[in-house]
Order: sequence, then structure tokens, then C-alpha cells
Amino acid sequence: MQLAGSSASATALGRCGFALPVLGALAWLERRRGGETMTARSRWLARVAGVFLAADLIVWSHSIADIGAGLGTVVTNLQVVIVALFGWLVLGERPRPALLVALPLMFGGLILVGGLASTDGYGTRPELGVAFGAGVAVLYAVYILMLRQAAVGSPVVATLFEATLGAAVASLVLGLLLRDFRLGPAWPALGWLLLLALTSQVIGWLLITISMPRLPAWLVSALLLVQPAGSLALGALVLRERPSPPQLAGVAVMLGGVLIAARGGPGAPGAPAGQRAAVEQAAVDLTGG
Repeated sequence: MQLAGSSASATALGRCGFALPVLGALAWLERRRGGETMTARSRWLARVAGVFLAADLIVWSHSIADIGAGLGTVVTNLQVVIVALFGWLVLGERPRPALLVALPLMFGGLILVGGLASTDGYGTRPELGVAFGAGVAVLYAVYILMLRQAAVGSPVVATLFEATLGAAVASLVLGLLLRDFRLGPAWPALGWLLLLALTSQVIGWLLITISMPRLPAWLVSALLLVQPAGSLALGALVLRERPSPPQLAGVAVMLGGVLIAARGGPGAPGAPAGQRAAVEQAAVDLTGG
């Protein structure tokens, strides 16, 4: 997203648009091999979920521009708390004690990452970058909750295709409304967007969906930390991003909150299989961005 140098709407449209032909072909193969057919309700739920994904990607681009790719990816892990809070407020699911411990940790980490504890925070506008990142977490949480509903009894690839279709259309509409289409140099911008589509939107999502249900919950919890830690490392190596010490401390606090929230859930030894599956699905939610 950072290397493409395109506007937020163009980046979102590129990620989703380039992924559609590949996902469409895979969905056709899935159905030909005897996969279930999506109901009209599930199809439209997935498409509407895609609208929130498009908004998520656009806001995320602004967060990356303001605070960098590494920190901009770490902040979005606030979604683990947002999903749980939505489950409490909307679905009546009582919050777990681990969530109550993780919540102040993650918000404290946000304050540090936003540079509010120092004057030398990395980023052009770190406070605004954190605010955008929190917005990304909310939008992504709504996307995940709607996609879960659409995925019940539906084939995996077809559901992802419909959500990506909704995101592509929404990105186009939002880009036109915001007058936000700027591609930058056609090359290498199109190459980076194509790589983004194939890795994040196609291969990444499919590998996560296939592998997570086959892993024990404790390993899922540890793997949650790979994406934010990897984004910081790649941001430093590729983009020369250098967060300040207080911001790095905030990252450590936030990731500690993620680990507590995930490990303290219903995936502990002896939990029912359905509850363990819920924890594994949470890992998909967190790493799917």
C-alpha cells in the first residue's frame, strides 16, 4: 500500500479489483467440485460486508500515510477488543475477564503509539494516524461480524469473492464521491497493487481460512503477533521507518493486550470444541487484514 504511492481509493480498488478474477476462477472450481451454493441472503450480506472492507482499506491508507506502515498495522489490532465489545453490546455475549485486562493495556499502548507521551513520535501526524487506525479497527470489526453471518453454511471462496466484489464496487463509488483517484506512476504502482491483491486478498485470506481450524488454540494466540511484528520489521527494512522508543513501548503494550485477550479466551484446555473454534476464528479476524 505504501510503495504503490496511489491515493487511498485507488489502492483499495486495485487490491480488490485485481483479486476478483482469481477469486472468481477459484469460486467456480469450488462449485464445480460440489461446493454448496450461497443463498441470496448470504450473498448480499457478504457484499454489504465488503462495503465496510472498502471503507476500512481507505481509512487504513490514511493511517499509513500519517504514522507509517508498521505502526499503522499495529494500531489496527485494536479490532480484537472492538469485536468483543460489539459481541457484548449487540449479541449479548458477556465479556471475558481477560478482555477487561486487555482493554486498558491496548488503549494505553495507543496513547504511546500516538506520540502523546513524547514530542519525537514517528510519522507526519501520529495522533491523527492513531485516530484513523482506531477507525479502521471499528470498520474491520463490522466487516468481520457481517462476513461471519454470510459465511454460515456458505462455501469459503464464494463468500470471499462476494465480499471482495462489494469492496471493489464500494471503493469505486467512494473514490468518485471523494474525488480520490490518483494512481501515481503506472509502473511500478500497478505492480505493487497486483502483488497486494494476490498476497493479501487472495493467498493470505485463503491460507488463513484453511490453516487456522487445524491449529491448536495456543499456537493461534502466538501467531497473532506475527503480522504486527512483521509489519514493524518490514517497515524498518524496506521503508526506513524509525518509531521512537515510547512508540515502540506502546507497541509492546498493545501486543501484550492482544496476547492476553486471545489466550484468556475460551480456547484453554478442556474448552468445548465450539468454543475453541471461536478462538481460532478470532485469529482469522485479526490476521486477515
